Amino acid sequence: MNRTPKLILLVLLLLIVIGSVFILQPNKTPKPAPLPAEEKTDLAAPAKPTTTKEIIGRSVEGRDIEAYTFGTGPDNLLFVGGMHGGYEWNSILLAYQMIDYLKVNPQNIPDNITVHVIPDLNPDGLFAATGLVGRFDAAEIPNNDMHKTGTGRFNANGVDLNRNFTCKWSPQSTWRNKKVSAGTAAFSEPEAAALRDYVNKIKPKAVVFWHSKANNVYASECENGVLPETVTLMNTYAKNGGYGAVESFDAYPITGDSEGWLASIGIPAITVELGSRTDTEWNKNLKAVTAVLDSYKTEIAPK
Repeated sequence: MNRTPKLILLVLLLLIVIGSVFILQPNKTPKPAPLPAEEKTDLAAPAKPTTTKEIIGRSVEGRDIEAYTFGTGPDNLLFVGGMHGGYEWNSILLAYQMIDYLKVNPQNIPDNITVHVIPDLNPDGLFAATGLVGRFDAAEIPNNDMHKTGTGRFNANGVDLNRNFTCKWSPQSTWRNKKVSAGTAAFSEPEAAALRDYVNKIKPKAVVFWHSKANNVYASECENGVLPETVTLMNTYAKNGGYGAVESFDAYPITGDSEGWLASIGIPAITVELGSRTDTEWNKNLKAVTAVLDSYKTEIAPK
């Protein structure tokens, strides 16, 4: 009897049974693990830089007017050099020395204070007197008679910038025994407008202007007398810097000065007249500025 068909049938049945076992068996393939939920990382805001430089305006001839900023505190103090350009070039050099010092010693700025320094408000005046632009060394200053002639005191329009502000402004003002142009209107000059706009932006607690030379610190006032805070600021700087303190400048009539404008909007401002036209009197002014910073120091509560 031929058994081959039966054998083939048996093998086919066996294959069917085995196949059905695999088909009916639940799928044992492991499922991929679910992706972990995205972790939320609390990214801290990037630290605010403690030293910055920005262009706050340009002169009549297009030169940059720069402001340097140090610290991150909410209370702003502003220091300004070069109101009279090359005629008072040591006030510019002093401002750059202060910038260098603050870059290296930021720890000496109280936590609540941001220091702003405009080294040269009148770069055209610096160029007119010295041929220099921007940062310079005292050795680069030419030996000329700028201090006798007033060369470099005015901007490129021939305007005395410290007569171009709103307090008691008039088209013509006085410098010593000379009549000087105060511009066509208050803030007609781009340099004065740059200072106005920067002050409106940072709203300083106080402003210090460096000039030369009278060896005194002068308070500011407009129509309503000297602010009490201005007297304190004047005395702090004068005492620590070894300068005289004068509440009212009366050597000759002045209109439209920047310090008076600040007084008119409630901001204490002083004029520091160095005792020399060539020396920055660095140690005296560093001591005075440090005392001013300390006088505005307040404790900031930890966050």
